[in-house]
Amino acid sequence: MPSMKSTLDAAAAGTISIGERVVHRLGFGAMRLCGPGVWGPPADPENALEVLRRAASLGINFIDTANAYGPHVNEEQIAAALYPYPADLVIATKGGSTRSGPGQWGRDCRPASLKEACEGSLRRLRLDCIDLYQLHAVDPKVPYTEQVGALKELQDAGKIRHIGVSNVDEEHLEIARSVAQIVSVQNRYNAMYRDSENVLQICNRDGIVFIPWFPLEAGDIPQAQAIADLAREKKASPHQIAIAWLLQRSPLMLPIPGTSSLAHLEENIAATTLQLSDGDCNRIAAAAET
Repeated sequence: MPSMKSTLDAAAAGTISIGERVVHRLGFGAMRLCGPGVWGPPADPENALEVLRRAASLGINFIDTANAYGPHVNEEQIAAALYPYPADLVIATKGGSTRSGPGQWGRDCRPASLKEACEGSLRRLRLDCIDLYQLHAVDPKVPYTEQVGALKELQDAGKIRHIGVSNVDEEHLEIARSVAQIVSVQNRYNAMYRDSENVLQICNRDGIVFIPWFPLEAGDIPQAQAIADLAREKKASPHQIAIAWLLQRSPLMLPIPGTSSLAHLEENIAATTLQLSDGDCNRIAAAAET
C-alpha cells in the first residue's frame, strides 16, 4: 500500500480553496453512513460516528452531505460526531432533493422549499452559516434562475457563505453563474464515467472547484481492467488508483470518496501519496474511451 497507518494524513493531497476557506484536496462523502438505500440510521450508529471522527483526525477537513441523506440522519450524525467543529472543517450540504423511501429520490427546488431545507440543515448541523450550500438537482418544474436565486437570497441573508450546484450540464452552469457566484460543481465523474468532461473543463478554465460524486463508481471501479492491472503493478488497491487518477486529473478536483468502513477510509487516505505517471493516466483514459 502507498502509506502506513502511522503516516496517514489527507494533507498529502494538497489544498484547494473554496472561497476564503482552504481545505485538503481529499474530502469525505458522508452519505454511506446512513442505512440501506440512504434511508434511516445505519445498523451500527456508533461506527458511523467513529468513521467521521477518524476522518477528521486523519486530516480530512471537507465533509459533504445533504438534507436528503437519511433524510436528515446524515447531518445529525456529523453534528453528533464532530460538534464543536474544528476551526478548519468545512461542511458542505445540499437542498432540493426529496425522499419518499429507501432508494427513492425526488426534486423540489421551489424557492420556499429550498429556504425551508436550508433552515433545517442549519439547525441539524448547529451552524449559524453553512460554508458551502449546493443545489442538489435541477428541478424541471421551476425556472433554474429562481432555484439559484433562492440560494442567492440565503447568501445575502447570511445563512450560507458560498453557493455550489450539482448535476448540471454546461447550460445550467452558465445560467447559475448569471445569477450568483458559483464556487463549486458536484457531478458524477470518475475514471470510467466521464460524461461531465466538458463541465470539468469549464471549471478548470474558470477556477471553479469540481467535486466528483461516485468517484469510485459506487465501488465498481475494480471491474475496470486497466485500473485492476495498474493496482497489481503498483501494489495498491483499484480504489486507490481511481482516487490518485482523480487527484492528478485536475488541480481543481476535490474527490469525496465515502465509506462506512474504517479500514476503507484509511485505504482511501493512503491513496494521496500514490503517484501515477503520464503513461499510467493515459492507459486509464484510453480504457474509458473504449
